[in-house]
Amino acid sequence: MSQARFIDRDEPLRQLCAELAGCEWIAVDTEFLRERSYRPELCLIQLATPEVVACVDPLAVNLDPLLDLLYDERTTKVFHAASQDLEIFHCLRGQPPQPVFDTQLAAPLLGHDEQMGYARLVQAVLGVELAKAHSRTDWSRRPLSDAQLGYAADDVVYLAQLYPRMRDELQSLGRLDWLAPEFAALVEPVRYDKPLEDLWQKLRGVERLRGDSLAIAQELAAWRECAARDANLPRNWVMKDDALLDIARLKPADDDELARIRSLSDGARKRHAAALLQLVRDCAGRQPRPLPRRRKGKPSAAQEAVLALLEAVVQQRATEHDINPAQLAPRRELERMLRSGDGSLVEPGWRQRLVGAELRRVLDGDCRLWVANGCLQIDAVK
Repeated sequence: MSQARFIDRDEPLRQLCAELAGCEWIAVDTEFLRERSYRPELCLIQLATPEVVACVDPLAVNLDPLLDLLYDERTTKVFHAASQDLEIFHCLRGQPPQPVFDTQLAAPLLGHDEQMGYARLVQAVLGVELAKAHSRTDWSRRPLSDAQLGYAADDVVYLAQLYPRMRDELQSLGRLDWLAPEFAALVEPVRYDKPLEDLWQKLRGVERLRGDSLAIAQELAAWRECAARDANLPRNWVMKDDALLDIARLKPADDDELARIRSLSDGARKRHAAALLQLVRDCAGRQPRPLPRRRKGKPSAAQEAVLALLEAVVQQRATEHDINPAQLAPRRELERMLRSGDGSLVEPGWRQRLVGAELRRVLDGDCRLWVANGCLQIDAVK
């Protein structure tokens, strides 16, 4: 593989894109900051194929030729832990590029841990230990040093080596197609456009509110999101969660009562007092959207016996396919199946295909479990 190029001018970028046009696949990574803005600040884009490695400076070039390349559906875009990278491209063009391959999602099907970090996967598969010196660097500052660019390039150099190895191994095991639903879910635009009316569910402690206090919290969460988006500021810079919940709980009627809320900063109060007080008034007596159903307590003794049976099935199938049983169907998923009664795993992808349907048959009494030669056997009931 050639030495990494640093591209900070339009003409070399156009030449690179022409060179890569029509590639079967490209390894992609990004460096960004999001501590001080609502939208992630894109600072660097790294690309690699078996022949080419490049770091593109998005602060210095017109990205359109590169985006055209990455949105070409003839080319698979290879990421590790793709969600945050795809969110950036969604911000740029209103939807993520496709098709994609995520090595983090693929890793469990090859016997690796779920949500495995890039450095650990490179170590496990390629035997290479990556440097960590620049993991907390400020990628927006210029100029970037040779050490920074080398660190950034490594994120795609080894990704371009991981992908064909993992793809071929998955193909040989007949598992490559199992990942199609998960990869398709990654590029759904709705994944990156969070409905405003649902954002309140992420507030820690909101489940303790009732009546119009809960309605106020729900509206405040949507208002804060819009304010943060419009100002391109982190939502907690607009208002912290505890201040939002205190306003909902105390329902201030005027600026004096608003000023008595200790968790609300003076700056936030001065900037947003009128909007906050109007929102509280508008929600007076309003019925809130219902709280999510609470998870019930510990399983009963009878349920524990059923869970043990399900865990035995999972263990058996995980052993047969050389997959960690906790990654195939973690206990929390088995508990959810038992509570919900729908007998399906939350994830409809390869886990459902490998064991989910069988667990449904077990719960329906359509399978029998028995032991032969010291091994668990699972048969359909005739």
